[in-house]
Amino acid sequence: MPETKGVLYLVSTPIGNLGDITYRAISVLNDVSLIAAEDTRYSKKLLNHYNIQTKMISYYEYNRDNRIPYLISNLSKGQNIAVITDAGTPGISDPAYKLIRQSINIGAKIESVPGASAFLAALTASGLPTDRFLFEGFLPPKKGRNKRLLKIEDVDATIIYYESANRLKRTLKQLYEFFGDRPAVVAREITKMYEQIKRGTLLQLFNYFSDNQAKGECVILIGKNDKNVYFK
Repeated sequence: MPETKGVLYLVSTPIGNLGDITYRAISVLNDVSLIAAEDTRYSKKLLNHYNIQTKMISYYEYNRDNRIPYLISNLSKGQNIAVITDAGTPGISDPAYKLIRQSINIGAKIESVPGASAFLAALTASGLPTDRFLFEGFLPPKKGRNKRLLKIEDVDATIIYYESANRLKRTLKQLYEFFGDRPAVVAREITKMYEQIKRGTLLQLFNYFSDNQAKGECVILIGKNDKNVYFK
């Protein structure tokens, strides 16, 4: 009789406010044999808050090639594993995808435990159209930015980017130069004490954040080139 494989749980965690976690997520994190976390120091705060004692190891972009064989070996032995990111939903702008594919290849079951997502929280609060959107993640820090932008210049949808605070002004300037002065939103520190959702046009946002230094992780949302969705 073939050995039963473990379950790989993709557990969404809060993006700021620690109350934004589901009962199911807490239950899974308590019950699995192992938690693979993007940053164990960051995730330890969450586990301590909910008194979760499960063993935790790091799994991030630069150690994934060494970690995946170990995690796959544990799944093959029937152990259940949870994957969590620093904040939000695993697999969004992190290396969970590689582990998921290899887990599928050995016949392990994949279960998503849904919850917080920074770009969805930003989108729904933005006031921009939500009927169609394109999540682009992070633009390349140096080479390849224009090439990425060229591929979506004619997309008729709300376009969403993640960006760090120290690159926000540069990116807003480039987006304005590329797309023109479209309606746009910058959402930062979502669900945290200093949450800010700033609406305007790309040029207005560039001017604002040139005078007001942003802090924390940011979400940039660009509306369609439609006069009917400009903010008053």
